Amino acid sequence: MKLQQYLHKEKHIAPLATFRVAFGVLMLLSIVRFWSKGWIETQYIQPEYFFTYYGFDWVKPLGNPGMFILFGLMGMTALFIALGFLYRYSAIIFFLLFTYVELIDKTNYLNHYYFVSIMAFLLIWVPANASYSLDAKWGLVKSRRLVPAWSVDIFKLQLGIVYFYAGLAKLNADWLFEAMPLKMWLPAKSHTPLIGWLFDYKWTAYFFSWFGAAYDLSIPFLLLWSRTRWLAYFAVIAFHVLTAILFPIGMFPYIMIVATLIYFSEDFHKSLWEKLGFSTSVNVLPERRSVGLLKNALLIMLAVHFALQLLLPFRYTLYGDNLFWHEQGYRFSWRVMLMEKSGYTNFTIEQKSTGKRMAIEPSDYLTPVQLKMMSTQPDMTLQFAHHLQELFEPQYGNVAVYANSYVALNGKGSKKFIADSVDLSAQKRGLRPKNWILPFND
Repeated sequence: MKLQQYLHKEKHIAPLATFRVAFGVLMLLSIVRFWSKGWIETQYIQPEYFFTYYGFDWVKPLGNPGMFILFGLMGMTALFIALGFLYRYSAIIFFLLFTYVELIDKTNYLNHYYFVSIMAFLLIWVPANASYSLDAKWGLVKSRRLVPAWSVDIFKLQLGIVYFYAGLAKLNADWLFEAMPLKMWLPAKSHTPLIGWLFDYKWTAYFFSWFGAAYDLSIPFLLLWSRTRWLAYFAVIAFHVLTAILFPIGMFPYIMIVATLIYFSEDFHKSLWEKLGFSTSVNVLPERRSVGLLKNALLIMLAVHFALQLLLPFRYTLYGDNLFWHEQGYRFSWRVMLMEKSGYTNFTIEQKSTGKRMAIEPSDYLTPVQLKMMSTQPDMTLQFAHHLQELFEPQYGNVAVYANSYVALNGKGSKKFIADSVDLSAQKRGLRPKNWILPFND
């Protein structure tokens, strides 16, 4: 189909409205869950130090009660998205607030948080409130049942990228030929009712590893084809429910189960709305809308977004060596639960004028979760070294900061991670390769 023809093609709004409601409800539940578990306080109020992302050092937490107010506003806008009330403003505010929270501390980075930010961003630009919404009911927007086809398809494309790239990431020797890290994780789940006994067998880890790779690589295409869609969706449910049972990864499995409904046909979604008592008939002929300047700008912006989504996961190739070891280019690439990594790191402060040295235990400054992440992620190690420099220089003058760091990857034994002769306080933060990370040499 030619591009111009596609840009004028329209679809029924039902799939988009279903996605809007499901997204808003799940986000509201996620925020309630996060609040109820006390994570607002433990992750964004109690820590003395936060690991900001490079270029976002200006992002700071709001303290107490600021963070609670922020999460309250986020929950309210999630509800408004579900109801389709002041939808556009709510989508913008939710995206900004959610992304702001995730930028506070990369300790808390999770792929599904990144996924939520992207989906919230895409929702800003689509008319998901044009029907089956309070905005349409109360005349705040012009009610219509037909929307541009691309406003539905961009969510299918984004989900397809997430799945397919997660599958590509599994095509590595550790995952396929050593069944790592599942071979380490599954035996610990042998107490699981009914199926737990299977996890004591090594072949189970290999089966899960190969099935997981095949599932991620194929599921977007099986969902797109009507003949395999229902079978594929049952596989989606089974895969994510099993993942939720075995691993503590929060709301992500349920988000994926519900989001994947966007692949179903207009008729399927129309029948859902009809069962809820809503009319789905289209009383006017489809309008042929021209693609004006603003729409062209929007489509260019979306094209840039998806180009970045396709290219960003491959930036790791610029760094060489073992990605799982150095983790340069690891985040924002849909690499989900691919490694078991643990480490130990402490620091030595040297007063340059006297040569006097003192040992520093990072546990005195960081939460247990921050300490765990910092000890295996070199950009965080470097960042904390700079923080120590800022803390000690006012009292001791110019200081050097050295790290004593050991890391174990996928059960292959602890190895020295960072060159202990390098003054990390003199190393600049940034995206360039970190040559002070020792090679993996497996």
